[in-house]
Amino acid sequence: MDEAPRPSTRLAPAIRDVELFNPPELAPPVGFAHVAAAGELVVLGGQVGSDSSGRVLAPGDIVAQFTKAIRNVATALRAAGSAPEHAVKLTYFVTDLAAYRANLKPIGAAYREVFGRHYPATSLFEVKGLFDPQAMVEIECLAVRVSSHPQPSATSKEGTA
Repeated sequence: MDEAPRPSTRLAPAIRDVELFNPPELAPPVGFAHVAAAGELVVLGGQVGSDSSGRVLAPGDIVAQFTKAIRNVATALRAAGSAPEHAVKLTYFVTDLAAYRANLKPIGAAYREVFGRHYPATSLFEVKGLFDPQAMVEIECLAVRVSSHPQPSATSKEGTA
């Protein structure tokens, strides 16, 4: 006797609305969005130590680049209605692990300026290179937001293709 097919079950409701954010304080996006949010989930694209024009600051200085990159993470989170204390995962990509290790104290100080004593799950990978050859650090972040309505004052919801 053939069994009747089982009805499928869903573990979570389907994500219907994805919001994209590109705060003006970050580099102009071309072919990507800095932040995507769906419901309470906030996903950041990689943030490097660049200014609002997209220029990587302090070539060769991993501490200065980390400082700007982690501040850019906070800017991106706030654009989507989240904040550093709502981060659940950080992923670091560095091009010079030895330089990163040699500068743990100032890097840690720069981190705490932004994230305080909040330490989410974290991974760090040494990579051969990043998209901008002068970038030494790139940081991705997963976070949550309490409200699905971001603060409109400093956000632009338009993605660029």
